[in-house]
Amino acid sequence: MELFLLSNGRVSSEAPLLSYAHPQLHAMIARRGITSAVLVPYAILRSDPAQRAQELTDALGITVRTLDEFASPLAAIEQAELIVVSGGNTWFLNQMLHEQGLIVPIQRAVRERNVPYVGWSAGCNVATPSIRTTNDMPVRSSVVLPALGLFPVQINPHYLDAHVSGHMGETRDERLAEFCAVNPGESVIALREGSFLHVSDGHLRYYSARGEDFKVFRHNAPIAAYHDTLPLQSLVPFVCAAV
Repeated sequence: MELFLLSNGRVSSEAPLLSYAHPQLHAMIARRGITSAVLVPYAILRSDPAQRAQELTDALGITVRTLDEFASPLAAIEQAELIVVSGGNTWFLNQMLHEQGLIVPIQRAVRERNVPYVGWSAGCNVATPSIRTTNDMPVRSSVVLPALGLFPVQINPHYLDAHVSGHMGETRDERLAEFCAVNPGESVIALREGSFLHVSDGHLRYYSARGEDFKVFRHNAPIAAYHDTLPLQSLVPFVCAAV
């Protein structure tokens, strides 16, 4: 199983889509001989999915088609060489995956057919057991349905620990600490902008375009910050065992 779980799509408004992960993505595509990809666009609510597919075509150097270009969403996943799940609204994305009956087909494609999965922001969130650590608003009256569960630990993308002057609400650290207090058996990996996790052949690697750390939140434990992958694998060794 091979996963690319990215915090965000761009490191700046001018940067190409997924540019900070291009070396690893292009290497994976070349190694596997991939010529096309399927874009799951359900999270995109305020722009054109076809434009996003074209951006990905330019960025990855392969043909990227959206689900609606196939006979059915299921047919698209069954034919996919590479599955790409865009950022956007996590709630809407997860609900549509359930409504379109794509949860199990994507799980089987990734786990049984070894189809690589690339997801950023919302696409990263739905790869975990649930979307409970998303930053998005539930734009529909939705229950918290299980997500894909390809990666066994919760992730919080777009993580930011800055304190905004004049802001009196909870910080992100406080919100994630609340999650761990309510769910003491779970951990949360916090990914900053321009960073991602790569799972391949049972190995977990962390990359940051800005050389920044990631954090791990656990109940009744200090917030742990790391700059490389090895501490993460020793802290949550079941990650590699599970994937």
